[in-house]
Amino acid sequence: QVQLVESGGGSVEAGGSLRLSCVASGYTSSTYSMGWFRQAPGKGREGVAAIATINLGGRSTYYAGSVKGRFTISQNSALNTLTLYLQMDSLKPEDTAEYYCAASLYALDWSALNPDRYEYWGQGTQVTVSS
Repeated sequence: QVQLVESGGGSVEAGGSLRLSCVASGYTSSTYSMGWFRQAPGKGREGVAAIATINLGGRSTYYAGSVKGRFTISQNSALNTLTLYLQMDSLKPEDTAEYYCAASLYALDWSALNPDRYEYWGQGTQVTVSS
């Protein structure tokens, strides 16, 4: 059973930076996708960034247009633990939301930012950007 635990959220002023982390345990597959999603009050969950890994080698990254150039997704694996990161720079008030880490046992491509394609979810971490 895959478990995901996020950390790193908080409050920051516009223009500032935060880095989110997500520790994933229980992975046994060499092909998978992981992504960051966010949900603001009264809005649906949207994909922010995702990374797909095929056979522990080739990787592809995907970004929502609203964060491209400001956010960077990366991952690090050691033993049976995988850590997913989201470096968020030049933050804007509209980035305020609950951020979730998600995992899929498939190498997603054009659908990597679709939350319906992910089987496992973390509990979320709040990011608040003030103007």
